[in-house]
Amino acid sequence: MRPELIQASDLLRRNTPEAVDEAIGLLQNTVYSFSMKVCGHPEDAEDTMQEVLYRSLGHLAKIQDPQALAVWLYTVTRNRCWRMRRKGASAPKHILSLDELMPDEAELGRLLQDAAAGPEANLLHAEQHHMLHQAVLRIPVQLRIVLVLHDMEELTTEQVAQILGLQPGTVRVRLHRARLSVRKEMGRTLNDAHNPPESSKPAHKKSKDVRVKDGSRPTECRELFANLSEYLDGRVEPLTCEAMRGHIESCPACVAFLRDLRGAIDRCRSLEVPCDPAVAPRLRSILTQEYLRLLGIPSAQK
Repeated sequence: MRPELIQASDLLRRNTPEAVDEAIGLLQNTVYSFSMKVCGHPEDAEDTMQEVLYRSLGHLAKIQDPQALAVWLYTVTRNRCWRMRRKGASAPKHILSLDELMPDEAELGRLLQDAAAGPEANLLHAEQHHMLHQAVLRIPVQLRIVLVLHDMEELTTEQVAQILGLQPGTVRVRLHRARLSVRKEMGRTLNDAHNPPESSKPAHKKSKDVRVKDGSRPTECRELFANLSEYLDGRVEPLTCEAMRGHIESCPACVAFLRDLRGAIDRCRSLEVPCDPAVAPRLRSILTQEYLRLLGIPSAQK
């Protein structure tokens, strides 16, 4: 769970104008950032932030547990985002199969070259921050929401399952597909950025043919790829973990792919989309005044 929610829960229990104002500010940033990661439209995110927090004011004082606050807030925000989601969204509805998400030989070769160049070659600059956000918005929405809640909002599998009404096992499957999808989209975006459009199209088509025709490596590594998220999150049984580690250490391509996937996960976890500083203060002041009024606390002390 995001530390901001724990801090906001503690501040709300103090019931002072200063603490309430700070707590509302933390909740604003949380709701806005979550909305932007899911939907990607500033106007919708601002409207969602305003409506969700205003409608939640009467409930905030009753929720003492930070985890309960997180589940409540994300559930309400998710429902509002779903209603506001624009019809023209570019994200595909079709979820790629595991075979389609696995790298072909050409991509594995590129990953090996990137690994040889050193970690400094993959630093996340401001431009890549934007590219990552766009990559997240291009994956199917049912995968995106799981990725955002788990890796970006730092909720547990069980909390994500509760918010989305899914089984924990389903959450884990979708999370892995989401991570693979974002990694693939980000790689495609970076490749397009570094290659002219006319030269990138034939190369992309050729690499796809190699993956389909030459099944030796995908067949050998498929089981490993299918369980990489469980491996990275430490959810694999010890014997299975040892077997996976043994294969990885003997397969340079798998080492490169695992490193690339871990990098994609770390980038997702670091993605923040802050609210416009010109918008947040006005709304925070209104929400703080209304919350204090509901509690019967004078606001003249501020």
